[in-house]
Amino acid sequence: MDNIWFIAAFWMGLALLASLISIRLGISVALIEILVGVAAGNLHGPGQTPLLHTTEWTNFLAMLGSGVLTFLAGAEIDPASLRANLRASLSIGFLSFLLPFMGVWLFAQHVLGWPLREAWIAGIALSTTSVAVVYAVMIEGGLGGTPLGKTLLAACFITDFGTVLALGVLFADFNLWLGVFVAVTAVTLWYMPRWTRGLIARLGATRVSEPEVKFLFFVLFFLGGLASTARSEAVLPAYLLGLVVAGVFLRDKTLVHRMRSIAFAIFTPFYFIKAGLFVSLPALWSALGLIAVLLAMKLVTKFLGIWPLSRAFYMRPREANYTALLMSTGLTFGTISALFGLQNQIINRDQYSVLVTVVILSAFVPTLIAQKFFQPTLRTMNAWGRLYQRKIRRPATPAAGGTS
Repeated sequence: MDNIWFIAAFWMGLALLASLISIRLGISVALIEILVGVAAGNLHGPGQTPLLHTTEWTNFLAMLGSGVLTFLAGAEIDPASLRANLRASLSIGFLSFLLPFMGVWLFAQHVLGWPLREAWIAGIALSTTSVAVVYAVMIEGGLGGTPLGKTLLAACFITDFGTVLALGVLFADFNLWLGVFVAVTAVTLWYMPRWTRGLIARLGATRVSEPEVKFLFFVLFFLGGLASTARSEAVLPAYLLGLVVAGVFLRDKTLVHRMRSIAFAIFTPFYFIKAGLFVSLPALWSALGLIAVLLAMKLVTKFLGIWPLSRAFYMRPREANYTALLMSTGLTFGTISALFGLQNQIINRDQYSVLVTVVILSAFVPTLIAQKFFQPTLRTMNAWGRLYQRKIRRPATPAAGGTS
Protein backbone atom coordinates (compact mmCIF):
# COMPACT_ATOMS: atom_id res chain seq x y z
CA MET A 1 0.00 0.00 0.00
CA ASP A 2 1.86 3.06 -1.28
CA ASN A 3 -1.00 5.58 -1.28
CA ILE A 4 -0.09 8.08 1.45
CA TRP A 5 -3.75 8.83 2.18
CA PHE A 6 -4.57 5.15 2.77
CA ILE A 7 -1.51 4.81 5.00
CA ALA A 8 -2.58 7.86 7.02
CA ALA A 9 -6.15 6.53 7.24
CA PHE A 10 -4.89 3.16 8.47
CA TRP A 11 -2.77 4.73 11.24
CA MET A 12 -5.57 7.06 12.32
CA GLY A 13 -8.07 4.19 12.19
CA LEU A 14 -5.86 2.27 14.61
CA ALA A 15 -5.71 5.35 16.83
CA LEU A 16 -9.53 5.61 16.75
CA LEU A 17 -9.85 1.90 17.59
CA ALA A 18 -7.48 2.37 20.52
CA SER A 19 -9.54 5.31 21.81
CA LEU A 20 -12.78 3.30 21.68
CA ILE A 21 -11.18 0.33 23.46
CA SER A 22 -9.67 2.68 26.05
CA ILE A 23 -13.06 4.25 26.80
CA ARG A 24 -14.70 0.82 27.00
CA LEU A 25 -12.11 -0.76 29.33
CA GLY A 26 -11.15 2.34 31.31
CA ILE A 27 -7.43 1.86 30.55
CA SER A 28 -5.04 4.60 29.43
CA VAL A 29 -5.24 5.16 25.69
CA ALA A 30 -1.43 5.30 25.53
CA LEU A 31 -1.23 1.67 26.63
CA ILE A 32 -3.95 0.54 24.24
CA GLU A 33 -2.18 2.31 21.37
CA ILE A 34 1.02 0.42 22.23
CA LEU A 35 -0.88 -2.91 22.21
CA VAL A 36 -2.57 -2.03 18.92
CA GLY A 37 0.89 -1.31 17.50
CA VAL A 38 2.15 -4.70 18.74
CA ALA A 39 -0.78 -6.51 17.15
CA ALA A 40 -0.53 -4.66 13.84
CA GLY A 41 3.24 -5.03 13.69
CA ASN A 42 3.07 -8.80 14.09
CA LEU A 43 0.31 -9.40 11.52
CA HIS A 44 1.33 -10.02 7.92
CA GLY A 45 -0.48 -9.48 4.66
CA PRO A 46 0.02 -11.17 1.28
CA GLY A 47 3.65 -12.07 0.60
CA GLN A 48 4.45 -11.94 4.36
CA THR A 49 4.66 -8.14 4.25
CA PRO A 50 3.94 -6.51 7.64
CA LEU A 51 0.41 -5.21 7.99
CA LEU A 52 1.78 -1.99 9.47
CA HIS A 53 5.18 -0.43 8.86
CA THR A 54 6.73 2.96 9.40
CA THR A 55 7.54 5.53 6.75
CA GLU A 56 9.66 8.65 6.88
CA TRP A 57 6.67 10.85 7.58
CA THR A 58 5.16 8.55 10.25
CA ASN A 59 8.56 8.52 11.97
CA PHE A 60 8.55 12.32 11.86
CA LEU A 61 5.05 12.53 13.36
CA ALA A 62 6.03 10.02 16.05
CA MET A 63 9.10 12.11 16.85
CA LEU A 64 6.91 15.21 17.15
CA GLY A 65 4.56 13.26 19.39
CA SER A 66 7.30 12.37 21.86
CA GLY A 67 8.68 15.91 21.85
CA VAL A 68 5.35 17.71 22.26
CA LEU A 69 4.15 15.24 24.90
CA THR A 70 7.36 15.67 26.86
CA PHE A 71 7.00 19.45 26.59
CA LEU A 72 3.40 19.31 27.85
CA ALA A 73 4.44 17.08 30.75
CA GLY A 74 6.92 19.73 31.84
CA ALA A 75 4.34 22.47 31.36
CA GLU A 76 1.92 20.65 33.71
CA ILE A 77 4.30 21.07 36.65
CA ASP A 78 3.18 23.91 38.87
CA PRO A 79 6.39 25.76 39.91
CA ALA A 80 4.86 26.67 43.28
CA SER A 81 3.81 23.06 43.88
CA LEU A 82 7.25 21.84 42.79
CA ARG A 83 8.89 24.08 45.37
CA ALA A 84 6.35 23.08 48.02
CA ASN A 85 6.83 19.33 47.39
CA LEU A 86 10.50 19.53 46.43
CA ARG A 87 11.71 17.24 49.21
CA ALA A 88 9.35 14.41 48.20
CA SER A 89 9.85 14.87 44.44
CA LEU A 90 13.65 15.11 44.68
CA SER A 91 14.03 12.10 47.00
CA ILE A 92 11.65 9.82 45.10
CA GLY A 93 12.98 10.88 41.71
CA PHE A 94 16.62 10.44 42.69
CA LEU A 95 16.23 6.92 44.11
CA SER A 96 13.93 6.03 41.22
CA PHE A 97 16.93 6.56 38.93
CA LEU A 98 19.85 5.47 41.10
CA LEU A 99 18.74 2.04 42.36
CA PRO A 100 17.57 0.62 38.97
CA PHE A 101 20.64 2.03 37.23
CA MET A 102 23.05 0.46 39.70
CA GLY A 103 21.09 -2.78 40.03
CA VAL A 104 20.62 -3.47 36.31
CA TRP A 105 24.18 -2.32 35.47
CA LEU A 106 25.78 -4.68 38.00
CA PHE A 107 23.44 -7.53 37.07
CA ALA A 108 24.13 -7.16 33.34
CA GLN A 109 27.90 -6.94 33.87
CA HIS A 110 28.49 -9.58 36.54
CA VAL A 111 25.63 -12.05 35.93
CA LEU A 112 24.91 -11.74 32.19
CA GLY A 113 28.57 -11.10 31.36
CA TRP A 114 27.96 -7.95 29.30
CA PRO A 115 30.99 -5.63 28.90
CA LEU A 116 30.99 -2.44 30.98
CA ARG A 117 29.68 -0.03 28.35
CA GLU A 118 26.91 -2.43 27.32
CA ALA A 119 25.93 -2.88 30.97
CA TRP A 120 25.83 0.92 31.38
CA ILE A 121 23.38 1.18 28.48
CA ALA A 122 21.19 -1.51 30.06
CA GLY A 123 21.23 0.29 33.41
CA ILE A 124 20.40 3.67 31.87
CA ALA A 125 17.63 2.30 29.61
CA LEU A 126 15.88 0.54 32.50
CA SER A 127 16.33 3.32 35.08
CA THR A 128 13.94 5.69 33.34
CA THR A 129 10.38 6.66 34.23
CA SER A 130 8.06 7.42 31.34
CA VAL A 131 6.95 11.04 31.53
CA ALA A 132 4.75 10.38 28.51
CA VAL A 133 2.86 7.47 30.12
CA VAL A 134 2.56 9.07 33.57
CA TYR A 135 1.40 12.34 32.04
CA ALA A 136 -1.17 10.59 29.83
CA VAL A 137 -2.51 8.61 32.80
CA MET A 138 -2.69 11.73 35.00
CA ILE A 139 -4.54 13.76 32.36
CA GLU A 140 -7.01 11.03 31.41
CA GLY A 141 -7.85 10.40 35.07
CA GLY A 142 -8.19 14.11 35.83
CA LEU A 143 -5.42 13.80 38.45
CA GLY A 144 -2.76 16.01 36.87
CA GLY A 145 -3.80 19.06 38.88
CA THR A 146 -3.65 17.35 42.29
CA PRO A 147 -0.67 17.77 44.64
CA LEU A 148 0.21 14.07 44.35
CA GLY A 149 -0.11 14.18 40.56
CA LYS A 150 2.20 17.19 40.37
CA THR A 151 4.66 15.52 42.74
CA LEU A 152 4.71 12.41 40.53
CA LEU A 153 5.40 14.45 37.39
CA ALA A 154 8.15 16.39 39.17
CA ALA A 155 9.72 13.12 40.38
CA CYS A 156 9.60 11.84 36.78
CA PHE A 157 11.59 14.91 35.76
CA ILE A 158 14.24 14.22 38.40
CA THR A 159 14.51 10.56 37.34
CA ASP A 160 14.86 11.33 33.64
CA PHE A 161 17.28 14.15 34.36
CA GLY A 162 19.46 11.55 36.07
CA THR A 163 19.15 9.36 32.97
CA VAL A 164 20.15 12.19 30.64
CA LEU A 165 23.03 13.18 32.92
CA ALA A 166 24.34 9.60 33.08
CA LEU A 167 24.09 9.19 29.31
CA GLY A 168 25.89 12.49 28.80
CA VAL A 169 28.67 11.87 31.32
CA LEU A 170 29.37 8.21 30.57
CA PHE A 171 29.16 8.53 26.77
CA ALA A 172 29.99 12.19 26.25
CA ASP A 173 30.81 13.26 22.70
CA PHE A 174 32.16 16.74 23.33
CA ASN A 175 32.20 18.86 20.19
CA LEU A 176 31.63 22.44 19.12
CA TRP A 177 27.95 21.86 18.33
CA LEU A 178 27.34 20.47 21.80
CA GLY A 179 28.67 23.70 23.29
CA VAL A 180 26.48 25.74 20.93
CA PHE A 181 23.45 23.62 21.84
CA VAL A 182 24.02 24.01 25.59
CA ALA A 183 24.61 27.77 25.32
CA VAL A 184 21.61 28.48 23.07
CA THR A 185 19.34 26.26 25.19
CA ALA A 186 20.42 28.01 28.39
CA VAL A 187 19.73 31.48 26.94
CA THR A 188 16.40 30.35 25.47
CA LEU A 189 15.24 28.81 28.74
CA TRP A 190 16.16 32.00 30.62
CA TYR A 191 14.17 34.31 28.34
CA MET A 192 11.37 31.94 27.28
CA PRO A 193 8.83 32.91 30.00
CA ARG A 194 9.33 36.62 29.21
CA TRP A 195 9.04 36.05 25.44
CA THR A 196 5.89 33.95 25.81
CA ARG A 197 4.16 36.38 28.16
CA GLY A 198 5.09 39.31 25.91
CA LEU A 199 3.71 37.59 22.82
CA ILE A 200 0.42 36.78 24.52
CA ALA A 201 0.10 40.30 25.97
CA ARG A 202 0.85 41.94 22.62
CA LEU A 203 -1.17 39.71 20.31
CA GLY A 204 -3.80 38.29 22.64
CA ALA A 205 -4.60 34.63 23.19
CA THR A 206 -7.77 34.24 21.10
CA ARG A 207 -6.57 34.84 17.53
CA VAL A 208 -7.57 32.23 14.97
CA SER A 209 -4.02 32.14 13.57
CA GLU A 210 -2.72 30.92 17.00
CA PRO A 211 0.61 32.83 16.92
CA GLU A 212 1.55 31.78 20.47
CA VAL A 213 1.12 28.07 19.65
CA LYS A 214 3.21 28.47 16.49
CA PHE A 215 5.87 30.29 18.50
CA LEU A 216 6.12 27.42 21.01
CA PHE A 217 6.35 24.86 18.21
CA PHE A 218 9.02 26.96 16.50
CA VAL A 219 11.20 27.02 19.61
CA LEU A 220 10.64 23.28 20.18
CA PHE A 221 11.65 22.43 16.61
CA PHE A 222 14.65 24.80 16.65
CA LEU A 223 16.09 23.40 19.88
CA GLY A 224 15.37 19.89 18.62
CA GLY A 225 17.36 20.65 15.48
CA LEU A 226 20.29 21.94 17.51
CA ALA A 227 20.17 18.85 19.75
CA SER A 228 20.17 16.55 16.74
CA THR A 229 23.10 18.42 15.16
CA ALA A 230 25.03 18.08 18.44
CA ARG A 231 24.42 14.30 18.36
CA SER A 232 22.04 14.57 21.26
CA GLU A 233 18.31 13.75 21.33
CA ALA A 234 15.70 16.22 20.12
CA VAL A 235 13.29 15.52 22.99
CA LEU A 236 15.82 16.32 25.73
CA PRO A 237 15.32 20.13 25.76
CA ALA A 238 11.54 19.75 25.40
CA TYR A 239 10.91 18.92 29.05
CA LEU A 240 13.02 21.80 30.32
CA LEU A 241 11.26 24.15 27.92
CA GLY A 242 7.87 23.03 29.23
CA LEU A 243 9.06 23.47 32.79
CA VAL A 244 10.14 27.10 32.34
CA VAL A 245 6.85 28.13 30.67
CA ALA A 246 4.72 26.22 33.18
CA GLY A 247 3.98 29.44 35.08
CA VAL A 248 2.65 31.06 31.89
CA PHE A 249 0.47 28.03 31.18
CA LEU A 250 -1.01 28.17 34.67
CA ARG A 251 -2.36 31.63 33.91
CA ASP A 252 -3.50 30.73 30.38
CA LYS A 253 -5.31 27.39 30.54
CA THR A 254 -6.71 27.89 27.04
CA LEU A 255 -3.23 27.76 25.54
CA VAL A 256 -2.29 24.45 27.18
CA HIS A 257 -5.67 22.93 26.28
CA ARG A 258 -5.18 23.81 22.61
CA MET A 259 -1.69 22.32 22.52
CA ARG A 260 -2.88 19.23 24.40
CA SER A 261 -5.72 18.70 21.91
CA ILE A 262 -3.31 18.95 18.98
CA ALA A 263 -0.86 16.53 20.58
CA PHE A 264 -3.32 13.84 21.66
CA ALA A 265 -5.36 13.94 18.45
CA ILE A 266 -2.55 14.01 15.86
CA PHE A 267 0.97 13.39 17.18
CA THR A 268 0.93 11.01 20.17
CA PRO A 269 -1.00 8.16 18.47
CA PHE A 270 1.83 7.84 15.95
CA TYR A 271 4.39 7.76 18.76
CA PHE A 272 2.66 5.13 20.90
CA ILE A 273 1.60 2.90 18.00
CA LYS A 274 5.14 3.03 16.62
CA ALA A 275 6.49 2.04 20.05
CA GLY A 276 4.43 -1.15 19.81
CA LEU A 277 5.95 -1.98 16.44
CA PHE A 278 9.32 -2.61 18.15
CA VAL A 279 7.97 -5.77 19.79
CA SER A 280 8.51 -8.97 17.79
CA LEU A 281 6.35 -11.71 19.28
CA PRO A 282 8.48 -14.59 17.86
CA ALA A 283 11.63 -12.99 19.31
CA LEU A 284 9.91 -12.71 22.69
CA TRP A 285 9.80 -16.47 23.08
CA SER A 286 13.51 -17.02 22.49
CA ALA A 287 14.51 -14.40 25.11
CA LEU A 288 11.47 -14.67 27.37
CA GLY A 289 13.47 -15.62 30.45
CA LEU A 290 15.95 -12.75 30.12
CA ILE A 291 13.16 -10.27 29.42
CA ALA A 292 11.25 -11.43 32.52
CA VAL A 293 14.35 -11.20 34.72
CA LEU A 294 15.26 -7.68 33.51
CA LEU A 295 11.67 -6.49 33.92
CA ALA A 296 11.62 -7.90 37.45
CA MET A 297 14.96 -6.22 38.18
CA LYS A 298 13.56 -2.85 37.14
CA LEU A 299 10.32 -3.24 39.12
CA VAL A 300 12.01 -4.57 42.28
CA THR A 301 14.73 -1.92 42.39
CA LYS A 302 12.16 0.82 41.77
CA PHE A 303 9.96 -0.46 44.60
CA LEU A 304 12.89 -0.80 47.00
CA GLY A 305 13.62 2.90 46.62
CA ILE A 306 10.19 4.42 46.11
CA TRP A 307 7.72 2.55 48.33
CA PRO A 308 9.47 3.18 51.69
CA LEU A 309 10.04 6.83 50.76
CA SER A 310 6.39 7.25 49.77
CA ARG A 311 5.31 5.92 53.14
CA ALA A 312 7.84 8.18 54.85
CA PHE A 313 6.22 11.12 53.04
CA TYR A 314 2.83 10.27 54.59
CA MET A 315 1.25 8.38 51.68
CA ARG A 316 -1.16 5.60 52.56
CA PRO A 317 -0.27 2.10 51.26
CA ARG A 318 -2.64 2.51 48.30
CA GLU A 319 -1.06 5.80 47.18
CA ALA A 320 2.45 4.43 47.87
CA ASN A 321 1.77 1.41 45.65
CA TYR A 322 0.31 3.67 42.95
CA THR A 323 3.35 5.96 43.10
CA ALA A 324 5.86 3.10 42.96
CA LEU A 325 4.07 1.45 40.04
CA LEU A 326 3.79 4.60 37.93
CA MET A 327 7.42 5.50 38.67
CA SER A 328 8.33 2.00 37.40
CA THR A 329 7.06 2.76 33.91
CA GLY A 330 9.41 3.47 31.03
CA LEU A 331 9.10 4.36 27.37
CA THR A 332 10.47 7.54 25.80
CA PHE A 333 13.89 7.92 27.40
CA GLY A 334 14.29 4.16 27.75
CA THR A 335 13.93 3.59 24.01
CA ILE A 336 16.08 6.68 23.35
CA SER A 337 18.88 5.27 25.53
CA ALA A 338 18.71 1.84 23.89
CA LEU A 339 18.67 3.38 20.42
CA PHE A 340 21.68 5.52 21.37
CA GLY A 341 23.56 2.36 22.27
CA LEU A 342 22.61 0.64 19.02
CA GLN A 343 23.40 3.57 16.74
CA ASN A 344 26.79 4.06 18.40
CA GLN A 345 27.56 0.31 18.16
CA ILE A 346 27.77 -0.08 21.93
CA ILE A 347 25.13 -2.85 21.98
CA ASN A 348 24.07 -5.25 19.23
CA ARG A 349 20.63 -5.68 17.71
CA ASP A 350 19.69 -8.65 19.92
CA GLN A 351 20.54 -6.72 23.07
CA TYR A 352 18.65 -3.73 21.71
CA SER A 353 15.55 -5.85 21.02
CA VAL A 354 15.61 -7.25 24.56
CA LEU A 355 16.01 -3.82 26.17
CA VAL A 356 13.30 -2.19 24.05
CA THR A 357 10.90 -5.04 24.79
CA VAL A 358 11.52 -4.68 28.53
CA VAL A 359 11.04 -0.92 28.26
CA ILE A 360 7.73 -1.30 26.43
CA LEU A 361 6.52 -3.96 28.86
CA SER A 362 7.42 -1.62 31.72
CA ALA A 363 5.14 0.98 30.14
CA PHE A 364 2.24 -1.46 30.14
CA VAL A 365 2.50 -3.88 33.10
CA PRO A 366 2.96 -1.45 36.05
CA THR A 367 0.45 1.04 34.66
CA LEU A 368 -2.22 -1.62 34.15
CA ILE A 369 -1.74 -2.91 37.72
CA ALA A 370 -1.77 0.65 39.11
CA GLN A 371 -4.96 1.63 37.30
CA LYS A 372 -6.84 -1.58 38.00
CA PHE A 373 -5.93 -2.17 41.64
CA PHE A 374 -4.48 1.01 43.20
CA GLN A 375 -6.12 3.94 41.39
CA PRO A 376 -6.59 6.67 44.02
CA THR A 377 -9.46 9.09 43.96
CA LEU A 378 -9.25 12.81 43.34
CA ARG A 379 -10.19 13.39 46.97
CA THR A 380 -7.42 11.20 48.41
CA MET A 381 -4.76 12.71 46.12
CA ASN A 382 -5.75 16.20 47.24
CA ALA A 383 -5.91 15.04 50.86
CA TRP A 384 -2.31 13.84 50.66
CA GLY A 385 -1.21 17.32 49.60
CA ARG A 386 -2.86 18.92 52.62
CA LEU A 387 -1.42 16.30 54.97
CA TYR A 388 2.09 16.63 53.52
CA GLN A 389 2.11 20.41 53.81
CA ARG A 390 0.79 20.24 57.38
CA LYS A 391 3.46 17.71 58.40
CA ILE A 392 6.46 19.50 56.88
CA ARG A 393 5.38 22.83 58.35
CA ARG A 394 4.91 21.43 61.85
CA PRO A 395 7.62 22.86 64.17
CA ALA A 396 10.00 20.38 65.71
CA THR A 397 9.19 19.40 69.33
CA PRO A 398 11.97 20.34 71.78
CA ALA A 399 13.73 17.37 73.39
CA ALA A 400 12.62 16.49 76.90
CA GLY A 401 14.63 18.32 79.51
CA GLY A 402 16.16 20.63 76.91
CA THR A 403 16.39 24.38 77.30
CA SER A 404 14.63 26.81 75.02
